[in-house]
Amino acid sequence: MSVSDGRISRLRVTVTVIIALILAVIPLPRWLDIARPYLLLLLVIYWSLSAPRIAGLMFAWLCGMAIDLLKGTTLGQHALAFLVVSVLTHKFQLRIRIFPLSQQTLTVLILLLVYEALVWYTDGVLGYPVTTWARWMPVLTSTLLWPVVVGILDTWNRRSR
Repeated sequence: MSVSDGRISRLRVTVTVIIALILAVIPLPRWLDIARPYLLLLLVIYWSLSAPRIAGLMFAWLCGMAIDLLKGTTLGQHALAFLVVSVLTHKFQLRIRIFPLSQQTLTVLILLLVYEALVWYTDGVLGYPVTTWARWMPVLTSTLLWPVVVGILDTWNRRSR
């Protein structure tokens, strides 16, 4: 993550978010939908690390609201969880950026667990408890996808200089 804010345009961030939103609502078979990664959350984390001035807290909240609107969940549920993850990412941004990719992946796993725990808690409060192990599958697939996301976006950002 050696890219700085100066080389990243808002258009690039917007394009990646639109692609992630499209991928979030594309219908998948049930067995594959259970493991659908949180690509938009990974992008919020990535852009918060790479371009914190462009992808701030409002960016994270808007991305969460977009997921709420597109998926038809309780309005603000994912927005709150995205916001908390973004606050933690911004707080530890300088530390996370210098981690090797393996440690970054573990850090992203912790952030994804925080996200899922918040969504799980709000689901329980609202009366929609899901207690199966399948609820945690997207956390695993998203964690495994993190190095791929970093590799693709870092390469794309370096080539655009």
